[in-house]
Amino acid sequence: MSRASLTPDDAGCMDILAERLSRIGFEAERIDSGDTQNIWLRKGRGGPLFTFLGHTDVVPPGPLEQWDSPPFEPVLRDGFLYGRGAADMKSGIAAFVTACERFCGKHPEHRGSISLLITSDEEGIATQGTVKVIEVLAARNEKIDWCLVGEPSSRERVGDTIKIGRRGSLCGVLRIQGIQGHVAYPDLAENPIHRFAPVLHSLIGEVWDRGNEFFPATSFQISNIHAGTGAENIIPSRLEVHFNFRFSTELDDVMIKRRVHELLDAHQLKYVLDWRLSGRPFLTLETELVEAAQKALLAVTGREAGLETGGGTSDGRFVAPTGAQVIELGPSNESIHKINEKIRIEDLEILSDIYEKMLENLLVESTSRSRS
Repeated sequence: MSRASLTPDDAGCMDILAERLSRIGFEAERIDSGDTQNIWLRKGRGGPLFTFLGHTDVVPPGPLEQWDSPPFEPVLRDGFLYGRGAADMKSGIAAFVTACERFCGKHPEHRGSISLLITSDEEGIATQGTVKVIEVLAARNEKIDWCLVGEPSSRERVGDTIKIGRRGSLCGVLRIQGIQGHVAYPDLAENPIHRFAPVLHSLIGEVWDRGNEFFPATSFQISNIHAGTGAENIIPSRLEVHFNFRFSTELDDVMIKRRVHELLDAHQLKYVLDWRLSGRPFLTLETELVEAAQKALLAVTGREAGLETGGGTSDGRFVAPTGAQVIELGPSNESIHKINEKIRIEDLEILSDIYEKMLENLLVESTSRSRS
């Protein structure tokens, strides 16, 4: 079934999920916000609550002529499923659904509840998706105990890696004011690029922290620099710099902002700095959710996973602050966002089995405390 669900257009994917899961007792609630579609699918009212978290939106396919088959027409070839979103992350959502179907068929009287939280803006700036659903749930005191994010977390084989946390992400746009003039008369102008150069050296050389046993050291990276009129004989009047911090649990966004402003002020720059916090770092240590995942992996694949916190951000950053245990466990990330994105068919089946076994470990075998 083909759906070109480019961010933030769900393109009808959630309707398909709602219709299929309604057959096994899931109730669907649309919590759309702005131009983003969100759906909350839940079976059961009591606790504990296990939530599958994912997104139907995908990134643009890139040059169509470079694809071996149309990116929005799923194609089976040589043991793989090809198509944009095959790995990131429509196959993960498909595994959610098939795992729930088998589990509910075998255990119709399971304890607790199961839900799916699906958004269509994860690949965008993520301001109208999962974060909005979490606000609605919090307002009515609906608490998630365990959250499994189906993002492509694996490396060489499905289930070889579990993400137990993610670094925080803090973005900044710095605008430095100078005085435009002729390059032959620098004494009559003020070059904002030259003024920024020693500050850039300081920002790059700053040791923000040294990380810890779970996270690498905080990193600072420039992503874009804009200045000039295009003419080679004009000193520009303004410089705009876009940058990002990926930070560990050793820091918070308030501390980073303070230190950056101190560096800028020390050089007496005329500037405006706008910040956007994309997400704070989170960490789920050895908990019942991690244990249930490792137990499921051992049963299905014969191996346990390595635990990591690397990579970018995910929507798990919006769920972790509620007190939920959050992990990411999904297919291989080798082809995500690439031309000819794909997932091994065998891996999709294995992933579904892992999810089903996790539900059994937590909602059938587990005797852990409920928060209901």
